[in-house]
Amino acid sequence: MARLKDIYQAEVAPRLMKNLQMKNIMEVPRVEKVVVNMGLGEAIQNIKVLESAVEELSQITGQKAVITKAKRSIAGFKLREDMPIGCMVTLRRDRAYEFLDRLLNIGLPRVRDFKGVSPKAFDGRGNYTLGIREQIIFPEIDFDKIDKVKGLNVTIVTSAKTDEAGRALLKEMGMPFRK
Repeated sequence: MARLKDIYQAEVAPRLMKNLQMKNIMEVPRVEKVVVNMGLGEAIQNIKVLESAVEELSQITGQKAVITKAKRSIAGFKLREDMPIGCMVTLRRDRAYEFLDRLLNIGLPRVRDFKGVSPKAFDGRGNYTLGIREQIIFPEIDFDKIDKVKGLNVTIVTSAKTDEAGRALLKEMGMPFRK
C-alpha cells in the first residue's frame, strides 16, 4: 500500500476533520485522482517527439500513457482534427498516492530555484493544477536518453467542495505552498 495513503488515513484525515469542523470521516476531502498531461504542439511536425513523450510519461507514472488528439482544426497552427498532439495518464487510488508521494518528496525538491508552488492554482472546486517545466526532475528519467526537455501538467482532483478545503488537504499532505 502507498506510504502517503497510510499517512493520510492515520494522521491527515483526523487532523482535517478537526480543523474543518467535520462530524463524519466520509466528509473529509481526499485525493480522487491525479491526471498527468503532456501537451506537445511540435508533434504536428515530428511524431517521434510524441513517441518519446509517451515512453517518458509511462516511466514517470508507472502506467501506460494515452495519446490525446486535437478536438478541432486550427489553420493558424496547421492543426487538423484528430491529429495526435499530446499524451496523458489518469492515476487513481494507490497509484495516485504513490505518484504524489514521489512528486512531493523527490520531484519538487529537485526543481532548480524552487521557492514553493503557487497557492492560487485552484479551480474553485478544490482541484489543484501544477505545471512542471521539465520532466527530468523525476528519477525514473535517464538524462542521457532524453532528446528534448518537455514540460507537463499535474492536476490533483480532490473530493473537496471548496478551494480552502482542497488547500488544507494538500498542505497537510506536504505540498510546499509559497507564502
